[in-house]
Amino acid sequence: MHLEINELISTINNITKYGLKSNLVTSGQEKELKKNLVKIYYLYFLIEYKFDKNNFVAFDKAKYFDIRKNVTSNFKDLGYYKIVLDIHDIDNKNDYAIGDAVDDLTHIILDLLEIKWRIENNSPADGLWFFDFIFKNHTQQHIIDLLNYMEK
Repeated sequence: MHLEINELISTINNITKYGLKSNLVTSGQEKELKKNLVKIYYLYFLIEYKFDKNNFVAFDKAKYFDIRKNVTSNFKDLGYYKIVLDIHDIDNKNDYAIGDAVDDLTHIILDLLEIKWRIENNSPADGLWFFDFIFKNHTQQHIIDLLNYMEK
């Protein structure tokens, strides 16, 4: 199997709509979001690309606060949660941090919007390279944390 760009864009659209529009509250939206987050995770394993050496225009990341506001309006029950800082240190029962599910979804949406933007404005190869890079270095942990939180 290989990654179909149209399937990736469709899945991205199904997630990013919650950051681009406010008050999209519908029944079953949490289940739909979880399904699409898992699908993005799956699609990551299908990435194949040849690196595009061109220099491209950078994506504008200044939308964080607008996206966060929309995420908050669409998922009013998302909140804070506890994170274990070192999951492998089973003897340490003291080192915890606070996570923020709204922040997780906001970052996921920003990363996905940049993937889509790069595919549509730079090149498919640049978008897939960025998907590969950003997923393993940023998006993946936000997805894991958010899905874990949503299973409360």
